[in-house]
Amino acid sequence: MDIWSWICELPNSLEWTESDSPLMFELASEEKDNSVRSIHLKADRTSGSDSEAVVTFTVCLQGFHPHNAHKPLWVSEKCHLSSQNPFLPLLLQLLQEIISSSPTAHDSTCPRSQLQKLKPDPIAWIMDSHTPESLSTFFNLVFTMRLFWLCAFQAPPEAGSLYFHSLLTPTLETSSKLASVLRTFFITVGVDTELCFMRTLGYIITKLHMIKELSVGLGLKTLLPSPRFSYATEAHGLWILKGYSPVMNMKLVRSNAQKSQFCGIDAKESILRYALAHHQLEAHVQIEYTVGFCDGYIQVRARLDNIRLQVARLGFNQNDEVDFLEEKHFPSRVRVWVGPEIGATYCGGLSLGRSTENKESEVELQKVVKGNLEKSEGSNVTASARSSRKTRSRSWRMDQDAEGNAAIFDVVLHDNGGTGLEVGSLKGTSETGDERVHGLKGRYVRGNRAFTKSGSVIIAGDEYGEEVGWRLSKEMEGSVLKWRIGGEFWLSYLPNQTKGSYYETRYIEWCDEVDLPLIHAKTS
Repeated sequence: MDIWSWICELPNSLEWTESDSPLMFELASEEKDNSVRSIHLKADRTSGSDSEAVVTFTVCLQGFHPHNAHKPLWVSEKCHLSSQNPFLPLLLQLLQEIISSSPTAHDSTCPRSQLQKLKPDPIAWIMDSHTPESLSTFFNLVFTMRLFWLCAFQAPPEAGSLYFHSLLTPTLETSSKLASVLRTFFITVGVDTELCFMRTLGYIITKLHMIKELSVGLGLKTLLPSPRFSYATEAHGLWILKGYSPVMNMKLVRSNAQKSQFCGIDAKESILRYALAHHQLEAHVQIEYTVGFCDGYIQVRARLDNIRLQVARLGFNQNDEVDFLEEKHFPSRVRVWVGPEIGATYCGGLSLGRSTENKESEVELQKVVKGNLEKSEGSNVTASARSSRKTRSRSWRMDQDAEGNAAIFDVVLHDNGGTGLEVGSLKGTSETGDERVHGLKGRYVRGNRAFTKSGSVIIAGDEYGEEVGWRLSKEMEGSVLKWRIGGEFWLSYLPNQTKGSYYETRYIEWCDEVDLPLIHAKTS
């Protein structure tokens, strides 16, 4: 039985008297050295005001020396069994404590102290509007996230190990069932709470991957889950795709690293890789769409409104002294696609809005003739010619493409420091021997940088504004279609301020569905 199901099946106030022993739920346990060590959730029946039946939950450890089994790790607020939604205060408390202890991204403009408390009504609506199975999966994730700080930092090391292997890993394995409830939760609570929640989760997943990496030589063969947290929605004429991934959860496609990220290397490079591991990709894609009703067909048009790619550094405050603070992963390519569902027969054609780039080079030719008209025995005439060529170079190349009826927006970072190569395919300094690493040294401070000062990338419609269009059958008028939206994202690392040869490129893909309403608004 999972945690939420056990909580919901607790006896009601009439069946459960205050004299009864507390009810126990075993969260995780292991047997070692002829003794059993376990993490428990305990439900204790007490009386509130006017002898009202209330229940208090505590998390406690057993068998971990020298921890006192009678001293709980965590105590909940009182839940009133007679209320309409008795366990709403429990979920609210867990969420609020997760947000309050969220690892702050460097240069964040939303410190934890400015976050308001969650309002109970939206959380109550989420609890009432989802199936028991999806709500149970969501609650188990929230509860497991809250336990992270307790077991990893306030408990004996053996309790932290038990938490990572017996609690966290099984919870993340069921993350594929969370898409619907997480989408509703994020839309309901707002983007500031969403960031705090996902940065906490990203930090926890990072630590799990690091434990796996550091345990390579210890015989640990646990397969790590690879949760992909993303969702898509339609709102106000926009299709929106959002995704979050710690870099260690992204597929490694190019690197000069050894099999282990942290073992068998010198101390300086080990610290560098430790700092690089605490990065998280936060992707936000907005595509603006319009629907036009014409004689004989429906015209759907879309244009790229915004792509915002942020690489957040987890776990550090703005004023912390951190080694290799200027060493960050950076976005090197993004490929976004949008179009009708696969197999759709109602779409008659796709028209792209950007031609393949055919650059023109501007050449200036200047001729100068100099002569001397004075009387002389011989001619004294000289001539010289001078030419110049002007070319324009951009760090980001933007293309459109098509695959079936899906339109593809492809944006690739190229090195404008001399090689002109795609940055995601570079291999450190080995390709050219250039100590400047292809012009990417100091990439966040130069005037012609390809990134914002914080290392983010923003691609807006003013630069990539050409729209694409589909013609749909007139018979689809009045329906709400499912439109697919997805993206592939690449992050790369090359030395920025430090000297070194380490490089890598990582990759992740997200895909989801959004609504396309084909409802003609008639006006009188």
